[in-house]
Amino acid sequence: MKYSILVDTYEKLEKTPSKLGKRDILSELFLKTPSKKLPRVVLLIMGRVFPSYSEHELGIANQMMMKTVSKATGFSSGDIEKKFKERGDLGLATEECVKSRKQKILFKKELTVDNVFENLHRLAFITGVGSQERKLNLITELLTSAKPKEARYIVRTILQELRIGVAEGIMRDAIGKAFLIKEGMTKEEKNEMIEAVEYAWNIMSDFGEIVKIAREKGIVGLGKVKIRLGKPIRVMLGEKAESIDEVIKNFGKIAVEYKYDGMRTQIHKKDDRIWVYTRRLENVTNQFPDLVDVCKKGLKSRECIVEGEVFGINPKTKLPLPFQLLSQRIRRKYDIGKMVKEIPVKLHLFDIVYLDGKPLFNKKFIDRRKILETKVKIIPNKLELAKQLVTDDIKKIQKFYKKALAARQEGLFLKVLDSKYVFGRRVGGWYKIKPIMETLDLVIVGGTWGIGSRVNWLSSYVLACRNPDTGKFLPCGMMGTGLTEEQFKLMTDILKGLILKEKGRRVVLKPKIVVEVAYQEIQKSSKYESGYALRFPRLIGIREDKGSNEADTVKRVSDLFKTQGKVQ
Repeated sequence: MKYSILVDTYEKLEKTPSKLGKRDILSELFLKTPSKKLPRVVLLIMGRVFPSYSEHELGIANQMMMKTVSKATGFSSGDIEKKFKERGDLGLATEECVKSRKQKILFKKELTVDNVFENLHRLAFITGVGSQERKLNLITELLTSAKPKEARYIVRTILQELRIGVAEGIMRDAIGKAFLIKEGMTKEEKNEMIEAVEYAWNIMSDFGEIVKIAREKGIVGLGKVKIRLGKPIRVMLGEKAESIDEVIKNFGKIAVEYKYDGMRTQIHKKDDRIWVYTRRLENVTNQFPDLVDVCKKGLKSRECIVEGEVFGINPKTKLPLPFQLLSQRIRRKYDIGKMVKEIPVKLHLFDIVYLDGKPLFNKKFIDRRKILETKVKIIPNKLELAKQLVTDDIKKIQKFYKKALAARQEGLFLKVLDSKYVFGRRVGGWYKIKPIMETLDLVIVGGTWGIGSRVNWLSSYVLACRNPDTGKFLPCGMMGTGLTEEQFKLMTDILKGLILKEKGRRVVLKPKIVVEVAYQEIQKSSKYESGYALRFPRLIGIREDKGSNEADTVKRVSDLFKTQGKVQ
């Protein structure tokens, strides 16, 4: 299959704002794609060559990419960097360079999907002495044969910035339309087909595998997919509750648990093998060897999937550390042993969803908890169960709430006793109670270099909410106060690698980092594209567990504005 066919599809998707339009473009492509090529095509449409949960990374940053483009086109790295700053997109800068490349290509071949996929796939496995040069050669091989538009999308794929607006829901619907939905089906039957793809996605987290099953085995095959240890499942998420009283009124007696200020963790065990995943299904097993050892000792089953919260512990005081410090371990690839000593961790388990070959999704929460209690050997200060109270007494819950906050945790989870494990959010089984109800999870899309003592720091940040229909991030405020010196340094270290464009002291940033923000109030504003402005926003923490596509929407900002009870 020619890569140019995929590139034409990328361009159509990029120019099509409608979700239904994108779905139709993809379903048409899938129907024309040979079965053997489908998994690779689907992964490339998602902008990757590995499933999202894979620990493999291509390991190519902007600077190395510019060096590669220079080698492939004859332009200097300085010329390429200038074009990059002008366009804010290294893919478009590369396209321009390829259009007017300064050196002739003697042996140029037409690129195929397999050429591109295999070269990019190999990047992740090149290590050791001379690895950078070998990676550079693999990419150069592609770029020297690429047409200008092909070069644009190769570079974007490598940098994971495809920019075609295909999220999980669009991919799910496209697979359903291509291979499951038939003419004459009722609305209910169509929904059943889409739900079958959704179910398989929740279990497998890999559309590359799912699309092949959908084409070859249909809805029956999708319904038979099974959990595979070492491949994470989608997790159940909680809703924000207005009050404790409201939840008790609706459900009566409930399970009340600490909401820990840490990393939501999904742990798989198969004999002596342990895998650790974050809420976003990132594989962080290598970053937490101490957690692996504890789970080997404390999980009393041959096979299981358990969920819990991991948080850092101050080695001296034994008190919980802020999540920002734990996030250093999540991102760390080297000096792991040093981090284990500096930021030891504690795991509190709260659920079990799979045990010795059997999924437990359809069991009541209270029954899953009882099973969990029989399968965990408590290791004090290392592996424990989430603190829990089962009651409908509001005064007891409020007392428990105060204890959670005094223990430096975030708040409470209120869990319906007979709720089943349902993938995703807003499913009506788990409810969150936090002392600051109106925080927002926003994306940092820009910043400003400081002056004076802060000259080397990005010391103010442009915050943006999300428009789910267009995929755009809409600015809604600036945050530049309330951070400690250590936090300014940490934020600068995280953000400076995401700079897309600089003009004077101002920078445009790749929208990747999500932060939880508190504020005094929300105001109407013509200054910001969202139409709203946060007054006195302050940093609560970095949301390592959230991707930019999970940031709060402009509708949530609007809803919070309306509930302030003020006429603007």
